[in-house]
Amino acid sequence: VGRSIAPGTSVQPIPNGVETEIFFRGGASLPATDRRRIIVPRRLYKKNGVSFFVRAMPMIVEQVDAEAVVVGDGPERQKLEALAESLGMKKRIQFLGSRSHTEMPGLLSSAELAVFPSLMEATSVAALESMACELPVAATRIGGLPEIINEDVGTLFQPGNPTALANAVIGLLTRSDLRVMGSKARSRVIKRWSNTRLVDRHLAVYESIREKKYGPGIAAPAGE
Repeated sequence: VGRSIAPGTSVQPIPNGVETEIFFRGGASLPATDRRRIIVPRRLYKKNGVSFFVRAMPMIVEQVDAEAVVVGDGPERQKLEALAESLGMKKRIQFLGSRSHTEMPGLLSSAELAVFPSLMEATSVAALESMACELPVAATRIGGLPEIINEDVGTLFQPGNPTALANAVIGLLTRSDLRVMGSKARSRVIKRWSNTRLVDRHLAVYESIREKKYGPGIAAPAGE
């Protein structure tokens, strides 16, 4: 976008950040379960692709004793609940509706894996928050998600494909180093997307602009 507005101008993208002092793996707010718990923190709009996750769930539970919680609300909720019931997944997928920002760390800490089946996505703050809570992430290979997720912290799959989604989730849940991946996910967020880190990046950009305009070591005139 920046290049289209000002062709030939150097563009330095600075994404949204995460409050890693708030989002960390702490006390789980959901009851403990013997099943492998997946969390899908998505608003229920078509563009977020939650229907593909619901369709993937029967394939997942054939291989792994898993359950899922979907956190978010939207116009697709009734259809998604009906779809889950029609697929025999009513007892495996729980729709929790909208939850406050302050509730999310406890919910994320209640799961082992976060899934983002989006059809459209920029830099997903929800994915970063999940990673900050030490969750590996399975997400579509679309938008800004490939920048966030690499093979050390999760896996990417083809959007709009329930089979690919199921294979990605099964592959992660059957790994012996899943908790190690979660730890790496938090470290990755702290290094690149924590609010503290992004403040430093903002300051570096401003300093670069100042030096280009006024020269090294010269302060900008008062009022600028």
